Amino acid sequence: MYENKILVNIYILSLSKNYEMYIPVNEKVGHLANLLNIILNDCFDSSKSIVLLNVDSGKCYENNSLVRDTDIVNGTKLVLI
Repeated sequence: MYENKILVNIYILSLSKNYEMYIPVNEKVGHLANLLNIILNDCFDSSKSIVLLNVDSGKCYENNSLVRDTDIVNGTKLVLI
């Protein structure tokens, strides 16, 4: 049922809140970050770049990378800044 999605834990720095959500593996990281911002009622300034970071490794993901081409897997902890 969820073969095209993975379950991740996303910490939203500006809200100091954690969310668990399924994200599509065929989506670009930058587009995913922008969608999250829209879902969260534009909590980030849209003129600035929104970045996803891996909490464990500290890796910053490039916005044009597909999720499936990164090391993001089920259970990955991410922070949105």
